[in-house]
Amino acid sequence: MAGHSKWKQIKRKKAVTDARRGALFTKLIREITIAAKQGGGDPAGNARLRTAIDAAKAENMPLDNIERAVKKGTGELEGVTYEEVTYEGYGPGGAALLIEATTDNANRTVAEIRHVFQRYGANLGAANSVAWMFDRKAQITVDATRAGEEAVMEAALDAGAEDMMREGDVFLITGPAGRLHLISEQLKAKKIAVQAAEIALLPKSTVKVDGRDAKQLLALIEALEEMDDVAKVSSNFDIDAEALAAATA
Repeated sequence: MAGHSKWKQIKRKKAVTDARRGALFTKLIREITIAAKQGGGDPAGNARLRTAIDAAKAENMPLDNIERAVKKGTGELEGVTYEEVTYEGYGPGGAALLIEATTDNANRTVAEIRHVFQRYGANLGAANSVAWMFDRKAQITVDATRAGEEAVMEAALDAGAEDMMREGDVFLITGPAGRLHLISEQLKAKKIAVQAAEIALLPKSTVKVDGRDAKQLLALIEALEEMDDVAKVSSNFDIDAEALAAATA
């Protein structure tokens, strides 16, 4: 988890260009639409929708865009019908990869993902070839430079969090998936700002990857994440700080 978490923090700090923001908005809109379709358009009674809307607001998505995405999901507005698909495989260095996608054409998406895998020396696997290596957890990120460790830990544990660790300048809090909003709201009630809150697939164990494999693996993940159809990529790699810096230079 540590290596992948560090990678996510580095990516979060990168300047967001207009093109990247547009791609991010596309992914967020799809998630809102699917969440509303599956659980209804009321965030109060649809935890997944509430999480998706919170993520969109955190990225300063206009409220009109959010409302349209919800209405497309509930059928109040016409829109493309998306389905959720998951792909699994192994990347350079033997790291497991779990790719969550939303698509209106699964045949197109799997062909594109297979092409990216082949370009970076990775291999697609069968269903559940790596899914069993991950646990579905709530993950909340707090800026460690603006909040005290003891106060954050106390608020998080009181709300049912299971663990907290420091990664650079952030605290990473994990807990049961069903307690994501409870933990987030408890932190906010204690005047602790939440950077991000999501349901994440966290690896039960990690695989050490370094050298050329590390660089190739991160390039593969970045290529996958740039695809419109790919919502999220999870992996069990562990890359130390030195190798991570070299790979992302």
